[in-house]
This record gives sequence, structure tokens and C-alpha cells, in this order.
Amino acid sequence: MATTVNQYIEQHKDRFLNELLDLLRIPSVSTDKKFKSDIINAANFLKDRLVAAGADQVEVCPTNGNPIVYGEKLIGKDLPTVLVYGHYDVQPADPENLWDTPPFEPTIRNGNIYARGACDDKGQIYMHVKAFEYMISNGQLPCNIKFMFEGEEEIGSVHLAEFVRANREKLKADVILISDTSMISNEVPSIATGLRGLSYMEVEVTGPNRDLHSGVYGGAVENPINVLCEMIASLKDKDGKITIPHFYDKVEELSLEERNAMAEAPFNLEEYKRELDIAEVFGEKGYDTSERASIRPTLDVNGIWGGYTGEGAKTVLPSKAYAKISMRLVPHQTSDEISQLFANHFAAIAPKTVKVKVDFHHGGEPIVVSIDSVAYRAAERACEATFGRKPIPKREGGSIPIVAMFKRELGLDSLLLGFGLDSDAIHSPNEHYGIFNYFKGIETIPYFYQYYVEMSKK
Repeated sequence: MATTVNQYIEQHKDRFLNELLDLLRIPSVSTDKKFKSDIINAANFLKDRLVAAGADQVEVCPTNGNPIVYGEKLIGKDLPTVLVYGHYDVQPADPENLWDTPPFEPTIRNGNIYARGACDDKGQIYMHVKAFEYMISNGQLPCNIKFMFEGEEEIGSVHLAEFVRANREKLKADVILISDTSMISNEVPSIATGLRGLSYMEVEVTGPNRDLHSGVYGGAVENPINVLCEMIASLKDKDGKITIPHFYDKVEELSLEERNAMAEAPFNLEEYKRELDIAEVFGEKGYDTSERASIRPTLDVNGIWGGYTGEGAKTVLPSKAYAKISMRLVPHQTSDEISQLFANHFAAIAPKTVKVKVDFHHGGEPIVVSIDSVAYRAAERACEATFGRKPIPKREGGSIPIVAMFKRELGLDSLLLGFGLDSDAIHSPNEHYGIFNYFKGIETIPYFYQYYVEMSKK
């Protein structure tokens, strides 16, 4: 009698968990070159695990940046092919002093795995490796599978498009499957149907040609930190509206019918505030919290620094001040256009007492996924089989810039089948991923393949 996926998980759950913990111990931070060897180690780890699971043609492909791990299992020319994408690089763990346990020493408590990358995206890509292992071990693989795991997602996938263009034949598929998104809850599954785009900027404000004594020069020379704070504060009005001219010109306005449909997803504002330990929410006037975090554009300061920030006091009037600023974009906005609008506006509002410099880090385009595709309906059935209820379509506030790139370069749509939760603290101290979610993903993924092949024949 064939082993079911649940039986296989039960037989191998300790190994499945320990293998993920080993992957999480590798500090594959892509933003800092000092972790380059760890990036290579993570890529080789995944290569070895794909080989062990039964994949063919597995290789660590060099790029002009971090390598891409590729593998495949092709069982029939007349069968559909699914390309599984994910990323093994992670965000920096800073500030590490805010972690309850070390970020690269994964710890299990309260049913969660605490580690940098636990949810974003190591835990979610490793579900696919283990689901694949089950299907191969039990003769349950119904179609062709290709894997592509990159190491630069957290820095904008800077070399992925180049790799994709050079390997179009190798990457030929019918759909791309991505698990890098979240569900509404463990009781209410959902499938992401939209992602916001991104424009990530860094600004520099320069005053005097050197740091000055604040007693000798204070009050006579402009302080660039003060100026930067005033400029940033002016980028939004009291109603949360972004003040950059023409910023909203192409923003898609959803119909009342669409907004009402979104409102059917369960959301408890009091629980939301309690979980974040905030007294009140804030956002663009005229929209509720769920809408502000999904269908409306944003502008946020991600980091700000300048002057003296060490221990004790230093009475300095700094020469320079810096900030990193990101904008989340919605359909019909483009990262190039918004970045240029920001740069023009930031230069225009600077007083003559300072000089400003604006750099564009990286960006990506917003996307909306069809809920009428074969892949979406197969994922819907798969979730219904394992969760016992139909998933809710959900637009997400985050960005996966490569989704639009895949459509442009490969002509392929992506299915966003994630198993994380918004409360998993990705990009934050104490990032975690539920053991329930990890195994539920492994359980659900084989059903997706089964239904996708069945429904593709109709």
C-alpha cells in the first residue's frame, strides 16, 4: 500500500526538522560581503539536499553575484512542467541584541522555529525539497519539476534577470510556483493574488565640509540632520497622504465591490494592535488597515543616521546625514517613474543651506495574479484538501520583484502559495516559522501537483 504524505511526514518529521535547522544555521546574508562564504555554503547545502531527494542535473550556477541552485526531474515530454522558485539568502539579523535567542542558532519554542530566514524564505523553500522527496520516494510525482533557488532576493535579485535570459530553454515551464508569502491564519488559509512593487532609495544631505563643534558653530550653520528630518516629515501630510507631486497619478482605485470582497477576509483590529503593542493605527485617510497594507502605496523611512551615535556625548554638528527610504507601489505605478518623481521632489524641497544626493538601490513592479488560472484553482483544491476549507484570495503588501520579471522574460505566470503568517516577524528580530506551517506546506504541495496535472488535461 502506498505511503500517504501524512504518513511519510510522520515517519521522517525529526529528520525534516533537523535538516531545516541545519540550513538555518548558515548565515547566508546577501547584503554584507563578509558572509560570502556562507552564501556558498547555503547554495551547496541545497544542492546536496536536492540530489539526495532525487533531482537530476543539480548544479550551483555561478552569476556575477551570488550563485543560483538549479535542479530538475523530467519524467515526460507531454506532461506539464512546474518551475519552483525561492531564495536562500536572508536579511541581516541586526540589531542582534533584540533577539531573544541568537538569530543563527535556531531555537524551537511554543511550536515555532526562531531563526533568521526561518519563514523568509528558507523554511518555505525547504518545504518544496521535502515534498519533492516524498513524491519521488513513493512514485507520486505526476509532472516535471524544475527548481531555481537564488541568493540575491534580499538585495533586489540583481543578477537573476541576466541568468534567466541566458537560460530560457533550461527554464521552460508552464507555471512558476513560489512560496514566499503568507496566509491569513492557520485556520483560514489564503492564496496571495497581488503584490506591491518597490522603489528603494538612499539619500544623503550634506551641510558644512566637515563635522563642526556645536558650541562654536551651532546656531550659525545649518545642521543636516535637522534638515533631513524636516524634509522627511514633509513627505506625508497629517492624513497619511504622500506629498510628492504626481505620485498618485496612476494609482489603481479598486471598485467598492472589490473592496467589499476584500473586507470579507477575517481581521480583528484590536488583536492587530495588541500583537504590535500599539495604542492606535495610522495610515492614509479613507482606507482601513487591511487596505492600507495591501492596495495603497506607501512611503517609509527604513533607516536614518548621522553625527555621533556612540556611547557617551560628543558635541558635534555633523557634516552629513543619511536615510534609506522605500516606497511600496500598486498596479500601474512603475519603480522607474516613482523613483524619478521622488528624486526630483527631494532635490526641490532641499534648502540652499545643504546639498542633497539621491541614489536608487533597487525596485520591482506590482503584480496581480488571476484567480481563474488552472494553477490557482489547483492550489485552491490542494488547500481545501489539507486545511478542510477553501482558501481566501488575498492581496499582500510585500514585494517579490522577480514575479513581473518572470512574466516579461519567460512569459510565465506565477502562483504565490505561501504558508507563513504576517506575525512571523520576517525582516525583524525574533523571526520565526511555525512547525505546523512547515509540515502543512509539505503536506499540501503534492496535492497541488496532483490537481494541477488533472486539471491541465481538461
